[in-house]
Amino acid sequence: MTTTTFDLIIIGAGPGGYVAAIRAAQLGMSVAVVEKRATLGGTCLNVGCIPSKALLQSSEKFEEAAHSLGEHGVAVGSVKLDLAKMLARKDKVVGELTKGIDFLFKKNKITRVLGTGKILAAGQVEVTDDKGQKTVHATKNILIATGSDVLSLPNVTVDEQVIVSSTGALSLPKVPEKLLVIGGGYIGLELGSVWQRLGAKVTVVEYLDRIVPAMDTEVGSALQKVLTKQGFTFKLSTKVTGIQKTKKGASVTVEAASGGAAETLDADVVLISIGRKPYTEGLGLEAVGITTDKRGCIEVDGHFQTAVKGIYAIGDVIAGAMLAHKAEEEGVVCVEMMAGQKPHINYDAIPGVVYTHPEVATVGKTEEQLKAAGVAYKVGKFPFLANSRGKATGNTEGFVKLLADATTDTLLGAHIIGADAGTLIAEVALALEFGASAEDVARTCHAHPTLNEAVKEAALAVDGRAIHI
Repeated sequence: MTTTTFDLIIIGAGPGGYVAAIRAAQLGMSVAVVEKRATLGGTCLNVGCIPSKALLQSSEKFEEAAHSLGEHGVAVGSVKLDLAKMLARKDKVVGELTKGIDFLFKKNKITRVLGTGKILAAGQVEVTDDKGQKTVHATKNILIATGSDVLSLPNVTVDEQVIVSSTGALSLPKVPEKLLVIGGGYIGLELGSVWQRLGAKVTVVEYLDRIVPAMDTEVGSALQKVLTKQGFTFKLSTKVTGIQKTKKGASVTVEAASGGAAETLDADVVLISIGRKPYTEGLGLEAVGITTDKRGCIEVDGHFQTAVKGIYAIGDVIAGAMLAHKAEEEGVVCVEMMAGQKPHINYDAIPGVVYTHPEVATVGKTEEQLKAAGVAYKVGKFPFLANSRGKATGNTEGFVKLLADATTDTLLGAHIIGADAGTLIAEVALALEFGASAEDVARTCHAHPTLNEAVKEAALAVDGRAIHI
C-alpha cells in the first residue's frame, strides 16, 4: 500500500540524515526519515563517535587518578576500576542523546518510519518492518544517508567477543591482558587508548609504514612517539596473514608487508579496524539506475544528485572523508539546494580529529600534498612546552603547525598535536573558510593564558617572529 506523499524521504538517521531532516523541516518541507534502528543517531551516536568519546573521557580520568593527581597535591588511595559502571555511563550518555534527537524530530514534525528502506523508483521508497510487513511511501525527493559499515579481513569472522569490530570494542566485559589492533587509523588508536589506559598491553599492526597515513607525516610521527611512550607497541609495514581463535583468545599470523618470515602474535582480543565502506546493501541502487564508483561510493553531481533525478546522496555513502560533521554539512547544503538556495561546502576547511591523548587535529592541506602539487609554502610551528597554559595544566606535549602560501601568506593548512587540539583547530578552520592569512591570525588578540595562544604564536612563526621561542 502507498501512504502519504512527502516532500522528502531520507533513508538513514545518522548525523547526515537527521541533520538534513531538521534543516529540511525548517525550510518548510514535509519530511520522513526511514531508519532500521530503534534509536536515532546512526552508527556515530549509537556505536561510534559518542560512546567511544565517553569511554575515552572515563579512561583518562582513571589514568589521571592512578598516575597524575599526586603531582597536583591531590593524594588518592588505591584506585580501582569499576568497568561495569564505566560502560553503564557510556550507555547513559548515548541514551540521553538519542532521546534528544527524538525530541528534535517531534519539535520539527518529522515523521519517523521504523524499518529497512529500499528505493523502488524515483519518488517511491519501500519500507520493510521487523515483522516483514512492507509499505510504500511516496515522495518528491529521496535522500540516501545510509552511512558506512566496518571493513573486515577476508575469511575472518567477527564474533564481537574475541575478534571484534569497533562496535564490540566498546563493550568488552573485562579488560583484555593483550589487545591486538589491526589498523593504525583514527578508530583503532582511540579504542586502543581506552583499553591501554585501563591496563591492556596494546599492539598495533599497520600495513603501511606509518600510522594515521592521511595526516601530515610530521604530526603522525609525533603521535606515534607519544603513544609508544604511553605503552603502545607498533608493528608497521606489516600485514596480517591469518587469525585463529584459541582457548585463551586468538593467534594472529603476521609478516612484513613486502613478504618474509611469518611471526605469530597472541592476544586475548583482536580489534579489526582497517577502515569502513559505504553501506548500500538492499537499497536497490542498480535496479533504479544509480551508479557507484570502484569503491562502492554513490556517484553524485555538484548538487548531491545521483544519476537518477530526484534521488540524492550524502555522507559516508559518497566519496570523501568519512566524518560525521562532513555528512552534516552535506545534508544541510543538499536540502538547501533543493529549496532553491545557493550554499557551499569548502572541503579544504573540514577538520579531522584523533581523540587520543594528546589529541591530533588537522584541517586543509598537509606538507606532503603541497609538495606534490608544487605549491611554495612557509611553515610556522610553536610547541606547547612554551605555552603558559600548557605549563600550568601539565599539557606540554605537542605543537601547532601552520602552512601558508609563500607568496600571498594565505593559510593552506593546520596540524595540531596537543591537549584540546580538536577544539583549537576550529579557529584555523574558520580562518581557512574566510581565506585568511597567517598575518590575520597573528594580528588577532588571543586571551592569556590559553592554549589558543600557541596558534597565534605559530602564525607569528610563519614570518619568523614568534615571541615566546
